[in-house]
Amino acid sequence: MASKKDYYEILGVAKTASDDEIKKAYRKLAVKYHPDKNPGDKAAEEKFKELSQAYDVLRDPQKKSAYDRFGHSAFESGMGAPGGGFSGHSGREYATNFADIFEDLFGGGGGGFGGFGGGGNQRGRAEAALRGADLRYNMEITLEDAFSGTKKEIRVNTYDKCEPCSGTGSEDKSQAVNCPTCNGQGRIRSSQGFFSVERTCSTCSGTGKVIKNPCKNCGGQGRIKKDKTLSVNIPAGVEEDTRIRLSGEGEAGIRGGQPGDLYIFLTLKTHKFFKRDGEDLHVRVPIKMTTAALGGTVEVPTIDGKKAKVTVPAGTQSGDKFRLKDKGMSILHESMRGNMFIHASVETPKNLSKKQKEILKQFDDESKGSSPESEGFFSKVKDLWGSE
Repeated sequence: MASKKDYYEILGVAKTASDDEIKKAYRKLAVKYHPDKNPGDKAAEEKFKELSQAYDVLRDPQKKSAYDRFGHSAFESGMGAPGGGFSGHSGREYATNFADIFEDLFGGGGGGFGGFGGGGNQRGRAEAALRGADLRYNMEITLEDAFSGTKKEIRVNTYDKCEPCSGTGSEDKSQAVNCPTCNGQGRIRSSQGFFSVERTCSTCSGTGKVIKNPCKNCGGQGRIKKDKTLSVNIPAGVEEDTRIRLSGEGEAGIRGGQPGDLYIFLTLKTHKFFKRDGEDLHVRVPIKMTTAALGGTVEVPTIDGKKAKVTVPAGTQSGDKFRLKDKGMSILHESMRGNMFIHASVETPKNLSKKQKEILKQFDDESKGSSPESEGFFSKVKDLWGSE
């Protein structure tokens, strides 16, 4: 038969630990392994039972004294401390002890998975049950929209307040009454083994209230499905995956409950010229070979719909980068702008005429030393081949 683990070891405290240290250690571990935080995790549930059993003994001066003298034998049948000892932990006894533990630690009646303080705040649960759901709307905008900001109209199909009953859910607009199934608690409690388990009342859906004379238009919900048109302001400088919250524009709550929120998730369309990097923009600009060699200027588009002149130095190579200050994206909630970077792409001419070919041939014959990078590369290659 496997030996039982030491209760002090289970709680992670020394045998000399004070009552407060034992209570603090149990509180921390109980929160970590509580079944509410580990739904369906049998190992966590067993660990939770083990912790509670250890604390049940060590928090009681008489039981703790017996355990310190006799160990686990103090609670086994036929064994015990002087004066009769203890008869062990039956399921019923432990269920009672479990409730006492939570009352000792957190106050209230305890015992349920639904909360440490006797099932939690009833009003808070009812408000949560009546609250409308939050909604998500995916919106795609252009890079120009993100730069300048814009206003968009969207249409969502959602729950809105029922007009005939003014959102009360009642045909005669009378107040809701306590649910007869749960007596207005919104929860039904039942015992399962060591624990008292709470579940949402199916009759009132956790609200604790029911309507005697439901509205025929909404069936007592106080809300109906309908299309709703909303205007959304997109501020300048928004980025990919920006989330905009429209408070109270989600689903209407049940019978006048608080409405949910609507969240707009933004994505940006791929631009045919610009690539965004935070507040900066990058654009690849093809440059004629002659302009790159001799120098000159090129006109490039900017995100605000204008043009900018860029000076191309003589001898510009593909991959060279030029910065245009303050020509990038707007910055959210600021007056500044990012920068725009021009990436040069020197273009090799095609479909040359006979005369153009002759000119280039003449240029090539006289161009020794004008292409130091390529000449240096092939010189090293020759040395490499010559060394073999």
